[in-house]
Order: sequence, then C-alpha cells, then structure tokens
Amino acid sequence: MKYGVIHETAKEYKHYSIVKMCHILNVSRSGYYQWCKQGESPRKKQDQKLKEKILAIFIKHKKRYGSPRIHDELRDMGIRCSKKRVERLMHELGIRARHKRQFKVTTNSKHDYTVAPNLLNRQFKVDMPNRVWVADITYIRTFEGWLYLAAVMDLYSRKIIGWSMSKTMTTDLVIAALKMAIQRRRPLKRLIHHSDRGVQYACKAYQKLLKKHHIVCSMSRKGNCWDNAVMESFFSTLKTECINGKIYLSRAQAKREIFEFIEIDYNRNRRHSAINSMTPENFEKQRKSA
Repeated sequence: MKYGVIHETAKEYKHYSIVKMCHILNVSRSGYYQWCKQGESPRKKQDQKLKEKILAIFIKHKKRYGSPRIHDELRDMGIRCSKKRVERLMHELGIRARHKRQFKVTTNSKHDYTVAPNLLNRQFKVDMPNRVWVADITYIRTFEGWLYLAAVMDLYSRKIIGWSMSKTMTTDLVIAALKMAIQRRRPLKRLIHHSDRGVQYACKAYQKLLKKHHIVCSMSRKGNCWDNAVMESFFSTLKTECINGKIYLSRAQAKREIFEFIEIDYNRNRRHSAINSMTPENFEKQRKSA
C-alpha cells in the first residue's frame, strides 16, 4: 500500500523525492523498486487515491498536520470522506503529526513595578480584531547560546502580529515586538494588552509605550500560566512543529526558520480549531469581505 502511494505521488508531484518518501514511510528503496516490477494487487487499490492526497498534504505541511486538519484540507479540495477514514489511512501509511514537548516558562516577577489587574480573565473568545492582544516570551536553544523570542498575538484571529528575537531577554526585546504590532495594525483606543507580570512588561519603558498608544494593560495572576493560555499554546506549537527538539547551529539559522514558521506556516497556512479551522490570515480576510 505504501509503495503505491509513493508511486502515484511521484508521478503527480515531480519535485517529491522517492528517497525522501521512502524515508518518511519507513520502507526500503529496493523494496519499492521491486514492487514497481511486480505491480499492486487489485484489493489494495480501494483507498489509493485518497492516500495519495493525504500524503501530499502531510508532506506539504512538514509533518505537522494530524487527521483533523488533513480532513479539513481534503474537504476544501472537494473530497468528501469521514475523519475516521482519514485517521485509518494515516495509520496504514504509518504517518502522524509531531507530538508536543514540555517546556518551561521564564518569568521574572520579582520586581517593584506596578502590576496591572487581570482584565482578560481567561476570556479568550474575541469578536473583533484589535480588541485584545496577548504577549509573551520564550527561548530557543542554539549552539551559540539561547535565542529569545517575544511575540504579540491578536486574540481575535490568533495571528502573530508582532515579534522580535535577540540573544538577551531584555526590555528592548519586548518593545520591538510591540512596536511591530502597533505599526502593522494601528489600533484604536481601549485595546487591551495582556501579558504575564514579568519585569520586561511591567517596567516603565514598556508601560510608557502602552500609554502613548492608549493601550490598556492587563496581567496574569502570579504563577498562573493558564491566564495567558493562548500564547502558551502558540509557543508549544512552535516548539513542536518548527523546532521539534533540535538544537540550531547558530542564532541566525534559528531566526530564519522561526521567521518562516511565524509568517508563512503559522499565520498563512496552519489551521486553528478556535477560528473555524481556518488560517489566521484567511479568518481576518473573511471578516473584511463580510
């Protein structure tokens, strides 16, 4: 069955390497070429075409999609089938989405700055863009040392609208991410900005920038990661689907891959169950055209 998928996919998608597909499906090249000489039995052709589509979607999305998102892709292609069928065929192909890995959060809340109240209060469903932004910091391991990533998300569409990367976890890091978000979105007054109570977000320079643009500050309760669960989820997705446990050779390499993941894979290609299984980009375009 796997040999047939490789054979048909190679015919339809010329740029897919047979060597790579054999590696992904855990079959030998010699076995595949032997199968090509013998042909496939008729009883194994029933789900062949659907498997070809499933594998193409799986490879296109860099092994990040499980059966629910692949089912959604097939539906948008006009192919009708059940989620259970997709799950079964993926099992037969021996493919599955990457699993999440645990990671720690670095928040320094031991400071003397004023801490804002939790205005968001875990109300993660927002009906308009630029009503609530959420922000956080994470870290990525490289052989040159840590690379820190600060990100700002519009809670309405789950789109990452501002981000910054640096070898140090300073106030400049989070300010750069916020400035990018403001420049891109130009929000109106009374926008809520929610983050943890770390020193980078509570410091005077960051609070001054928020006030300059009439942005209202909200902060999580002490030691409660669930108060900013959507950003935690984004970082989990980043580390599962982009980084996947590897250590980058350099910060420059990490920056390139993370940039591509945020701006292309996450914002424009990755479906989210919280926004009707659409991509953030398409979800916002749908609102504009409504």
